Amino acid sequence: MTFVKRYENISDQFSVVSRPKVSMMPELLLWNDDLVTQLAIPLVANEAAELLSGNRVLPDVEPVALAYSGHQFGHFNPTLGDGRAHLLGAFTDPQGQLLDIQLKGSGRTPFSRGGDGLCALGPAVREYVMSRAMAALGVPTTHCLAVVTTGDSVFREQAVAGAVVSRIASSHIRVGSFQYLALNDDKHGMRELMEHAIASHYPHITETGDARTVAFLSAVCEKQIELIIQWLRVGFIHGVMNTDNTLVSGETIDYGPCAMLEAFDFNQVYSSIDKQGRYAFGNQPNIANWNCARLAESLLTIMESEEDTALNMLTTAIGTFSDKFNQAYKAMWANKLGILEWRESDSELLSELLTLMNEHKLDYTNTFAALTNSIMAKPSNLFIVHEVIAGWYKKWQLRIAEAECTDIAKIMSRVNPAVVPRNQLVEQVIEQFMEVGSSDFLTQWLPVLNDPYNYEQQTSAFIEPLPSGANYHTFCGT
Repeated sequence: MTFVKRYENISDQFSVVSRPKVSMMPELLLWNDDLVTQLAIPLVANEAAELLSGNRVLPDVEPVALAYSGHQFGHFNPTLGDGRAHLLGAFTDPQGQLLDIQLKGSGRTPFSRGGDGLCALGPAVREYVMSRAMAALGVPTTHCLAVVTTGDSVFREQAVAGAVVSRIASSHIRVGSFQYLALNDDKHGMRELMEHAIASHYPHITETGDARTVAFLSAVCEKQIELIIQWLRVGFIHGVMNTDNTLVSGETIDYGPCAMLEAFDFNQVYSSIDKQGRYAFGNQPNIANWNCARLAESLLTIMESEEDTALNMLTTAIGTFSDKFNQAYKAMWANKLGILEWRESDSELLSELLTLMNEHKLDYTNTFAALTNSIMAKPSNLFIVHEVIAGWYKKWQLRIAEAECTDIAKIMSRVNPAVVPRNQLVEQVIEQFMEVGSSDFLTQWLPVLNDPYNYEQQTSAFIEPLPSGANYHTFCGT
């Protein structure tokens, strides 16, 4: 594989050379064959462990750690950076897209702030499972190429097996990357980073001067809207939407305390560290808007117009977020309900359904799967419309009666998955890897996760939600 440097010309100290920790006995545990084929990555599994553990450093590109700042749960931290990650370099996929490959859990860097820079096996397995499932669901995401066990112990509450995740991303440019350069008043670095992001993700931007900066902000906002809509569509709760975990590419990154919504509740939080519900399921759009506003603050430092004019231009761009989101939000619900053209009265129909789902703790995925299944030509016996929404269901049938059921079923079956990475099943897989170093269940489950909109080949084992009232929590992977 030929790697190239990617961020070394942005600014001093933005990309810092850092060598990964040498692992005692690296072994390849999980390997994403589909990704290797899709991206034509010239690596074979039996030769990958040394490189993807960090033990072997490529001769032409030195591994680096990237600097960034970040608002963490609303509180600004000026210097974060890759405290346990090493960017090996970038390579080009068959479409000519430049992609980063980064090791996570590969040891200390200059940004570790006292941490050990390592990753336990459990969080590594979670990232592998969740990123593969999200990709199959059609959600923009970074990808996990492999998990390599290190043979070393990682000390958390107790000694556990260590692992390194290899992550593929179209870039690792974060909102926090711009915050870091703005904090240091590095206007040259800011412009270089923006141009790098435009070339990588938004080559359609042709404006010049301040209009170019505003166009970039608008493009990032639109990507964030698209991402959040996809999260809401499938019931994903990120759990740690800090600005340092917000990629300007609009890809999901950091599968730490994430989870899938089960019993419907806009206020649902699973993350043990989100004490105030800042990143609750239904609050994710507001946080995305807030994060984009932090990007606007950073970009203000490179605007050439007078301050009031520049501020007004950026504020106007941010001000369109809500309207654009609301349009996309209505379109999402229209698709999930099979409504071809949204009417004002449909908001009441949707509100009634969501209220019933919330009151009766109905499973988010299974409820919409049942609606979809009910109008299919050959419905499955696994997805049954719950009796508590029987009255609402009749209203919904009348609403969609003007269109052909086959057309509606096609729309709904493309957006309402039959299967998602159920929280308790992810935990089961992690537990098996922690106990015996493998998971027969994951071998059975991955083909199902890779085909989540297939209603015909499901079993109850893959679609059952957590028991009613289960007190499920997720934890940060550090």
